Amino acid sequence: MSVALFVPCYIDQLYPDVAIATLEILERLGIDVDYPGGQTCCGQPMANTGCQDDTAPVAKRFVDLFADYEAIVCPSGSCVSMVRNHYSEFFDANDKDFQNVTTRTYELCEYLHDVVKLDHLDVTFPHTVSLHQSCHGLRELRLGQSSESMEPRENKVRKILELVNGIQWVEPDRRDDCCGFGGTFAVNEADVSAEMGRARIADHCDKGSQVLASADMSCLMHLQGLIRREQSPITVMHVAQILTGRPLDAH
Repeated sequence: MSVALFVPCYIDQLYPDVAIATLEILERLGIDVDYPGGQTCCGQPMANTGCQDDTAPVAKRFVDLFADYEAIVCPSGSCVSMVRNHYSEFFDANDKDFQNVTTRTYELCEYLHDVVKLDHLDVTFPHTVSLHQSCHGLRELRLGQSSESMEPRENKVRKILELVNGIQWVEPDRRDDCCGFGGTFAVNEADVSAEMGRARIADHCDKGSQVLASADMSCLMHLQGLIRREQSPITVMHVAQILTGRPLDAH
């Protein structure tokens, strides 16, 4: 197998270890990984703010850069959802490059679950973990079951993490509530956003979780800020870091 690795801009700038961990897990599985030079943002921040004219050239650059790859893997459900579900506003439906990119872009756990069909990992992570399921991952990529849906869905992120030895799972009471980030929502509605984040952190802490894990570093970035300011007894980690056995004390 061969893939192109797309690293979201905020991971590139703020959480490079998540990108490195993603590369490591793919290469450990014998996958040939290419990192296309010149990649930037998927355009989601501008699109969410309503700046369509600013989004269009970013989306076009993304499609031009990744059009010839058989698969594009990204450690961010929200960025993948942007490409798969929202690029249609900027391209003709019959554009072959657009079709190739939007049908071949995968969130990391989705790729490992659906394409690689991963069933074994020689990794140990002996800690108590709870899972935060991002809104984009659940409701746009269908990576798991959301409480408002009657259609049963396998939790692909949890299934992949369950391959890691030593994890002890705890479940929050409200397993699919939003963390409150929402990109520019956190700026425009800062108080509401922070209160939503505090509620998520309290739910996970109350269950005795040591590690709040997620497939979306944007959610974890928001929660990590609140955790650090309020000194809550929990650590955030991206699933890629757990899949490669990163030590807890490194976070």
